[in-house]
Amino acid sequence: DELPIDLICMTYRGKPIKSKTFSQKRYVESMRKYPVVFGIGPAGTGKTFLAVAMAVKAFREKQVNRIILTRPAVEAGERLGFLPGDLQNKVDPYLRPLYDALYHIMGPETYHTNLEKGVIEVAPLAYMRGRTLDDAFIILDEAQNTTPEQMKMFLTRMGIGSRMVITGDITQIDLPKDKKSGLNEARRILKNVNGVSFIYLSERDVVRHELVQRIVRAYEEDAKGRDVYGKET
Repeated sequence: DELPIDLICMTYRGKPIKSKTFSQKRYVESMRKYPVVFGIGPAGTGKTFLAVAMAVKAFREKQVNRIILTRPAVEAGERLGFLPGDLQNKVDPYLRPLYDALYHIMGPETYHTNLEKGVIEVAPLAYMRGRTLDDAFIILDEAQNTTPEQMKMFLTRMGIGSRMVITGDITQIDLPKDKKSGLNEARRILKNVNGVSFIYLSERDVVRHELVQRIVRAYEEDAKGRDVYGKET
């Protein structure tokens, strides 16, 4: 069945941003309806980009006063201490996909102005500790790489008038083997909490090049111990 195309907002160039699949539509509806939404799925499903688009929409419509984007700064075995340069340079590679999404939607001028005013904040997760975040649209990306303690710390930062979206891919956990993922723990602990929504996206929601969809599927099938045709590997 064809879905009614769901327009979220326009980019600064006048290009519409829409949800394109059934699960993406459910995800967008959940972000409208629930204060805390988890968007879980593989790369290319639009989970981060759609969350950023919803944040920009809420900001433009004055539903929130600021946008806060964050990621845990541990990925693929790297820790900030081992990266060269000052803090900004250390943090940038981790946060680049979030910058890119905002830049694409808002445009360079608006983006930089709001960043300088502190209305947009892009920071590592550790910088959220001890704060209460009021009237903000807050996105935690790559949440599979949080520890349970970090996830709880993040979720309890939520202040009055704020909304949170947590995105992650549970097949891409880069934490040491002995560490639990905060995203997996949150799924277990919060699944029945009123006001929290979990939306799952799959390779069917990959809206990049169709080859990316086939690649994602091949990896998913391999992880299950069989090939794309259902044979044991």
